Amino acid sequence: MIGSSLLACVLTIISLKAEGASVGITFLQDAATKGAVCLDGSPPAYHFDKGSGTGVNNWIVHMEGGGWCEDVATCLSRKKTDLGSSKLMVKQFGFSGLLSSQQKSNPDFYNWNRIKVRYCDGSSFTGDVEAVNPANNLFFRGNRIFEAIIADLLAKGMQNANNAILSGCSAGGLASILHCDRFRDLLPATTKVKCISDAGFFIHAKDVSGGQHIENFYSQVAKLHDSIKNLPASCTSRMGTRPELCFFPQYVVQTMQTPMFFINSAYDSWQIKNILAPSAADKAKAWKSCKLDLNKCTPAQLKVIQDFRDEFLLAINTTGVLNSSSGGMFIDSCYAHCQIGKQITWSSDTSPVVDNTKIAKAVGDWYYERSTIKKLDCPYPCNPTCPKVDSESGLDV
Repeated sequence: MIGSSLLACVLTIISLKAEGASVGITFLQDAATKGAVCLDGSPPAYHFDKGSGTGVNNWIVHMEGGGWCEDVATCLSRKKTDLGSSKLMVKQFGFSGLLSSQQKSNPDFYNWNRIKVRYCDGSSFTGDVEAVNPANNLFFRGNRIFEAIIADLLAKGMQNANNAILSGCSAGGLASILHCDRFRDLLPATTKVKCISDAGFFIHAKDVSGGQHIENFYSQVAKLHDSIKNLPASCTSRMGTRPELCFFPQYVVQTMQTPMFFINSAYDSWQIKNILAPSAADKAKAWKSCKLDLNKCTPAQLKVIQDFRDEFLLAINTTGVLNSSSGGMFIDSCYAHCQIGKQITWSSDTSPVVDNTKIAKAVGDWYYERSTIKKLDCPYPCNPTCPKVDSESGLDV
């Protein structure tokens, strides 16, 4: 008789194999000699599942998420995790969703070269500070990591790409926006290049106390990591004395040249917890239950959340994506954060549906230009296909 824990382990392994098995890690030791290193000075890393057949010259570079560190204390804490040190990263990673190698669940991209870039700099791959303070020995080199990994992939065959996608989730989804045009410029002019941001459209909004929590937070990140010089110049040149605001996609995307697709919830769980009602703006913890489960929100809180959705949609609208022939979007009403990294939300019997379309089909139709994709869900709680709980937990962030 198989024990329950052993059976669970076996089922997990079977599930992983069904989704494309585990993919080994590649450490870029040479990058470290150029100063392209994680917060602790260890080399950057990625997982690479090679393409085959018709996909051998097609590439997806997917950037991992995981928030940011805005001061020395938070970066030191991060340095002790896999989000600050490649020494602590798992050596095998199961590819799923957009990165799955299974044709049935990922018909448009299953045989592409698929890369998951590990995130260990805390700045959405934007930082570049030469000096290292011996008092904390922190390295702020996210931009160098991005450049080193792309250069390595180009040398491994991406310079021959017919098709290429830069994607990411959460902080990686923001990175896919901030680096999109540069990614386009690093590839041959003949390559069809597009970018995908999953839960990366963080909006410039006030919190429930009327404060500017997220604006102040990103300003700290930009200053600590010296990020401004690596934000898109097409944005920073327009922002006058506030170039750090180019951490917000609503100001960046307006001047982007490369086609972009946004997958986001209009009720993004991370944004509601950290932009709208961060703990610093909710000293009495009046929002604690509501943030865990929208069903527990008071009518007044739900009104605030619906207003936040309106603000999100307005921010998306300012980018011009609705009127763009090349841009696309899938904006659902699920209380979720990151939806392309797991099969359950990418393309399964229980995946969210908007306008009779799942995310996988929407992305494939947009990339291959089979149809115009501008999917906008009705307001919460109208969509019965949404997961019943916050799907931030356990998803690829």
